[in-house]
Amino acid sequence: MVLFSAMSLGSAASIANGTVNPIAGTALVGHTSWAGVPSAMILLGSAASAPLFGILMDRLGRRAALGLGLLVGLTGSGLSAVGLAVHSLVGFLAGLVLTGGASAALQLSRFAAAEVHPPSARGRAIANVVLGGTLGAVFGPALVAPAGAAAVRLGMDELVGPIGVGIFLYLVAALLTFGFLRPDPRDLGREIAAQFPAAAVEGVRRSVGEVLRLPAARVAVSAMVIGQLVMVMLMVITSLHMRDHQHGLVSISAVISAHTLGMFAFSVVSGRLADRWGRRRVILLGSGILLLASLTAPLSPDILPLAASLFLLGLGWNLCFVGGSSLLADQLRVDERGRAQGFNDLLIALGSAVGSLGSGVVFAWVGFAVMAGIGAAFALVPLMLAAVWMRQSTTPVTVGPG
Repeated sequence: MVLFSAMSLGSAASIANGTVNPIAGTALVGHTSWAGVPSAMILLGSAASAPLFGILMDRLGRRAALGLGLLVGLTGSGLSAVGLAVHSLVGFLAGLVLTGGASAALQLSRFAAAEVHPPSARGRAIANVVLGGTLGAVFGPALVAPAGAAAVRLGMDELVGPIGVGIFLYLVAALLTFGFLRPDPRDLGREIAAQFPAAAVEGVRRSVGEVLRLPAARVAVSAMVIGQLVMVMLMVITSLHMRDHQHGLVSISAVISAHTLGMFAFSVVSGRLADRWGRRRVILLGSGILLLASLTAPLSPDILPLAASLFLLGLGWNLCFVGGSSLLADQLRVDERGRAQGFNDLLIALGSAVGSLGSGVVFAWVGFAVMAGIGAAFALVPLMLAAVWMRQSTTPVTVGPG
């Protein structure tokens, strides 16, 4: 419940921030090619922090590392809000890098949930934490307009409000984590591993490179990394695409809400499918939905068609993320988890940072439709890898469901 609550609060802060970041970046610089830079700074911060938080979770425990990450997010939200208020691009972007650190810690918490459950329930455990983003999907965009109005009443730009609201949300999440995440999931995970010795891959501890040479691990990582990349490419630029078609913040928030609803609301279903139907089939389904979303997003700039496409984009991401996370967790020994999971999330953040930066440039040069087509091409990669692996595998190759 604590991990669910922390994810909910952190997700609300991140989504409120992300809804207006492309607009804020463009306003500070004055050119649409910078629209993807703010999100890229968050993702680069996440990439740099993910391995560090992976190590800290092994050394300090899950509670201390997650709580520290949330405090970093609080600091980043304050710095970004001040930077935007005083028109300091450096301050604004520096704060976003710190909020990326909070995102890295929060994302790793899904593995903390997985390690306190046996293999047959890992998909649901991961999905339940991801489900915490549902509240963020609802309240994050819903906070944009009132927070913007509050900022205007205080004599500031309306965009300062949605960015600064993270100060309060990260604070509450940190207090909950430090106060109530007991016993530490790291200690419970060791007990679970002892009770279910088949859940731990036998042999000496492997390097991250050795883990990634496993076919199952490659499929898992590609599903998460490319799923995130495609999702970010379309999501971060949609608000600017809508603004160019004269949509206001209320309409933009509605579309982003539909997207984030798809990202999180069906986590219970995706987790159960990953446990019962198999990780590979869930990854195949998610990749196919990402492909469909990318192909339909540029068909119309109207609210309802965009909302439907962005909803599918979120749903495809969820299936790839939950299926991939469960599949990777199946491959790891107890003493391999922190480093391997942190490196995996480093790749996720780096890939999506490239997508975020590229989306602004491609959008400025050739428009939304071409960018969506590029997203569709990327979505084919995990789809093909999972399909090939499924055809080549005649027996289960993972500890958990394949």
